[in-house]
Amino acid sequence: MRLFLLPVSTRRTLIYCERMHDKLASERSYLDKLTNKANETWASWEKDEKSIANWKKTVTVYGNKAFKRIPFEEWGLKTVPALTAKRRKLELEGKEKVEVIFPKRFVHEERVPGILQQLATERQALHKKTMIGSIVAMPFTAPFMLIPVIPNIPFFYLVFRAYSHWKALTGSKHLQFILENKLLKPVPSSELDEAYAAGLMYPTREASRTAPLPTQEQVYEISSVVGKQTNDGSEDVMVLQRWNGKLIAERFKLPEMEIEIERAVEQVETAIKGKEELLEEKRELERATASPDNVQTKEPADTKTPSEKFGETLREKKNDIPKR
Repeated sequence: MRLFLLPVSTRRTLIYCERMHDKLASERSYLDKLTNKANETWASWEKDEKSIANWKKTVTVYGNKAFKRIPFEEWGLKTVPALTAKRRKLELEGKEKVEVIFPKRFVHEERVPGILQQLATERQALHKKTMIGSIVAMPFTAPFMLIPVIPNIPFFYLVFRAYSHWKALTGSKHLQFILENKLLKPVPSSELDEAYAAGLMYPTREASRTAPLPTQEQVYEISSVVGKQTNDGSEDVMVLQRWNGKLIAERFKLPEMEIEIERAVEQVETAIKGKEELLEEKRELERATASPDNVQTKEPADTKTPSEKFGETLREKKNDIPKR
């Protein structure tokens, strides 16, 4: 089993577990078959143009918006498989190795176990509580069964949320088992270092594709700039660009990873931008309270994402970074 520890910002990290192989049809459980059937149905609804009032398409549009609101930490834990008796035995006997790959210039190796421990344990109580709450709420959706043609959408949503929390819970417990039994093998990746540095050096995916890969010296300088931007850890700084997910996914031949990275970057950018806006509003209120006569006209809102602003700062300092 191979885990990827991908810092999205200097304070928040995505975990992704590589899917080693797809199960054969004969090896799939009823839950696996049901999950695959649900995924196929959802995909067919997304393409449907012939349903009455096009309700299937509408459901998927709003459903996908709801999916984006699910924390990326939950999606990441769901990629970690449940700890079966067979897998437990293989891992304890050392027959199934557990590697965690990470960009060493952007995550110090000594921090890796602590970050994984936090990801494994901090949301377990929430997943258990919300899973039970979703199950308890299912019977109350019964009146929606009376609506003709359209299925009981609230019921199926609660089923999905209960299943999603269960998957995240089992993934977190598996990760905790790996840490408690010291089965983890940290693997620093220079490829990830290069991908992260390229994402911060260049403004677009196309520019990073045509440009030469950053040297190790450039990677080190860029990681140093990131460290300085945090003001001794007091500020959260983006280290991933949304478009960089595709490059990382391509580098490791893991196409499913792309959407996980893009979702994580979008959520963290939104959170950082929201905090910045709140701080600015607080400063304006303090200035207005201290001196009502000196209230200044509010400047137009900055629509740039934290990644874009940090990228501009980095490129302004590009002359200080050694050339290849």
